[in-house]
Amino acid sequence: MIGKQIRMERILNRDTGRTVLIPLDHGLSAGPIEGIIDLKTSIGKIAEGGANGIVFHKGNVPRGHRGQGKDIGLIVHLSASTSLSPDPNSKVLVCTVEEAIKIGADAVSIHVNLGAEDEKEMLKDFGKIAYKCMEWGMPLLAMVYTRGAKIKDEHDVKAVKHAARVAAELGADLVKVSFTGDAESFREVVEGCPIPVLIAGGEKAENDDEVFKNIRESILAGGKGVAIGRNVFQHKNPTLMTRAISALVHENKSLEEIKTILAGRS
Repeated sequence: MIGKQIRMERILNRDTGRTVLIPLDHGLSAGPIEGIIDLKTSIGKIAEGGANGIVFHKGNVPRGHRGQGKDIGLIVHLSASTSLSPDPNSKVLVCTVEEAIKIGADAVSIHVNLGAEDEKEMLKDFGKIAYKCMEWGMPLLAMVYTRGAKIKDEHDVKAVKHAARVAAELGADLVKVSFTGDAESFREVVEGCPIPVLIAGGEKAENDDEVFKNIRESILAGGKGVAIGRNVFQHKNPTLMTRAISALVHENKSLEEIKTILAGRS
């Protein structure tokens, strides 16, 4: 569908086929945490760094998106839960594809936790949203994690490659999963998934080198980019961090070259 192709080019680099997405949806799940209290300023810094797109909830679109600086793709997140819930792994739909279209979204995203108590409800919602996205020509990013009583390690390659494949089977255009730790294991994830695979950033890392190493390994394995939130918007310099990650993803820069960019010397 040409509509979907046009929208995909707003959130992907058309030359590399890769993307740098910065999720900023944490305000709903965790509250106004550091880095997203002033969302408009944070988006401006991230856009200046060259990110392809941001992910956040519908209510903040009028107050934050494209408010200053360079243009940036908009992905409206349709799923939600809060850290105050008895079961934070239970995600419900809080926005529709039609609402997202009305407020100017270039794509939508959903969150599914495989292994959670109500996995079946999240999968049912996934199927419905995928159908609506097909109907409207709207790209769909699926954030699929393995979290629940049966999951011993959500970074285990067997679990992660299953999560990625679920996204493809149900009609997503991109999938965000946990990183498995190295290129060799992550290659299994990529090879088993016919849609572009992005890695999540996870909790705030102890140092930037860890973040860069994971990205580099995922790209070597055939990954198509990142969807990293806290390790960007909570960084002391979100613009330079975004610029460094973008150079790593789109320009295949070495880790040493990336450190130069982060230091503001390039």
